[in-house]
Amino acid sequence: MTTPGHDTASAERGGVLHRLYTGTGAFDIVGKRMRWYVSLGLLVLVCVAAMALKGFNLGIDFEGGTKIQMPAAGANGPISTEQVETSFREAVGRPAETVQLVGTGGNQSIQIRTESLSVDEVGEVKRTLFNDLQPVDGQGRPSQQAISDSAVSGTWGGEITKQAVIALAVFIVLVTIFLTFYFERWMAVAALIALVHDVVVTAGIYAIIGFEVTPATVIGLLTILGFSLYDTVVVFDKVKENTRGLLGLTRRTYGEAANLAVNQTLMRSINTSIIALLPVLGLLVVGAGVLGVGVLRDLALVQMVGMIAGVVSSILLATPVLVDFKMRDPKYRAQAAKVRQRRERAAGKAAGDDAAESEDSAQQDELRRERAMAAAASAPARTGKGPESRRKPAGKAGRSRKRRS
Repeated sequence: MTTPGHDTASAERGGVLHRLYTGTGAFDIVGKRMRWYVSLGLLVLVCVAAMALKGFNLGIDFEGGTKIQMPAAGANGPISTEQVETSFREAVGRPAETVQLVGTGGNQSIQIRTESLSVDEVGEVKRTLFNDLQPVDGQGRPSQQAISDSAVSGTWGGEITKQAVIALAVFIVLVTIFLTFYFERWMAVAALIALVHDVVVTAGIYAIIGFEVTPATVIGLLTILGFSLYDTVVVFDKVKENTRGLLGLTRRTYGEAANLAVNQTLMRSINTSIIALLPVLGLLVVGAGVLGVGVLRDLALVQMVGMIAGVVSSILLATPVLVDFKMRDPKYRAQAAKVRQRRERAAGKAAGDDAAESEDSAQQDELRRERAMAAAASAPARTGKGPESRRKPAGKAGRSRKRRS
């Protein structure tokens, strides 16, 4: 049977991938929480500043206006956006807000977005575009019917925003109630802090990069909330399991048990995120790049950004915040003090055993030296080569001479 210390040592020797796979707690995520707070805090500040100073690139559904769409193929060949811009300016005397190509291949078209135009202005634009560029219909014949237009009121986008805010508020309330009953109060608070982080970062990145905000973006923003909470709940469930009955034990502190839970679920979080991002990337590449469906592009962009933010917050933010909240409780501080005292006693005992072992070794060496000295001192007597033994032959010779005389 291997001990936890042996597991940790072998994990450290096995490298990063081995530590990720085994989840033995080798990554000190909770212990280094201050660096995560600083990094994520700076990111949130940048996002808030971008939203306040730069604002959002709101789509036509929120600001209102007129959208005109026509095929990118004409009787005289492909139609460029520069040609469309020139014809539009000629028709109404002012430039369009945006003119862009969407789609690829035979599905490619040109979209014109502009402020609200009157019925007469729309008719003049369509006539000018047809006369100048001769766009063709599905049968390859020039037709003015191939040019479509739509007028969007800004009140519709405002209504969508209102309903999205209501849905967000209801969602947060229900999630708070669920987390409070299923886990505990501080886990619910930490999960909501991570959720707010995800929403702010996703919205801030949209403001920084200038992605267009459409109704599909709002829908996608609501969908990432569930993914963010799912990952956080998985980690918190393991924290709850690791800390059950912790106050009566002195093996680990609450922070160490929570850090072990993060390590144990780290590989699962990474795998889940990769698997969830694959279809989102498919929507982004196939839906937006190949098919040219703008709704799919907007939906995929917000989901991709939100999922990445959700994974980061569930690992680096939610659990460290939970530990800080729990360590404000005197019971957990007292338990942590007991853990430290037990470890200090164990360290002192180990040091004492080492000292006693060294002293016994010194005494044994000294005893061996004394025995060696005693043996050396008694060696001449045992060999019979002392002064007395040398005189005996002389005495025998004297007695023999006396007998001869």
